[in-house]
Amino acid sequence: MATGGRAGAAGTRAGLDKRPDEVAAMFDRVAGRYDLTNTVLSGGLDAGWRRATREALGARRGSTVLDVAAGTAVSTVELAAGGVHAIACDFSQGMLAAGAARPVPKVAGDAMALPLADQSVDGVVISFGLRNVADPVAALREFARVTRPGGRLVVCEFSSPVWAPFRTVYTEYLMRALPVIARAVSSNPEAYVYLAESIRAWPAQPELARWLQSAGWVDVAWRNLTGGAVALHRGTRA
Repeated sequence: MATGGRAGAAGTRAGLDKRPDEVAAMFDRVAGRYDLTNTVLSGGLDAGWRRATREALGARRGSTVLDVAAGTAVSTVELAAGGVHAIACDFSQGMLAAGAARPVPKVAGDAMALPLADQSVDGVVISFGLRNVADPVAALREFARVTRPGGRLVVCEFSSPVWAPFRTVYTEYLMRALPVIARAVSSNPEAYVYLAESIRAWPAQPELARWLQSAGWVDVAWRNLTGGAVALHRGTRA
């Protein structure tokens, strides 16, 4: 795993103006076929990314973990494997409703104002959701507030491929092929134009590591998945 450098002044936006009410409404509209669309767009890699996220968190049996931006709670079910008490949290009521049958507790909440007490969980995970938050650094501070000392944060997010030729192909896929595929399988294909743009605007691995450090997380490091198209960032609550 690569380690984060010295924390500097972190930007709090990732290139797009993201109003929470508009983003939540967008996810409400895509909720019906969200899981299918993700699997198709990722070429089936999404299941492996979820397993890698659970392993990076390393939560012990009986511990309590909060899954922020959990969507339909597919990722929460993965986190709950092995006897972990995993809670799904999302600000889209439509997404939570779409995952109502999944056997994990669910709570509606904004990543920047979580409905949890201070130091109430042993770990926090956010998968492919931090880039949709209006102020990512504020959210990272909020994750630290609800995490007990020694607890771990794992951020699974799209990132910057490390090999230049692959990075070029990946960017072309995001901006050309992804919207076309989304039109065939998604319940709201227009939303995936925004999602592609949000991925392209997101900072590379070292910058996100600095954001974690500026929010108070220590022992910050990251590991690339799929050639850096996805990265797992982790930090520990001091």
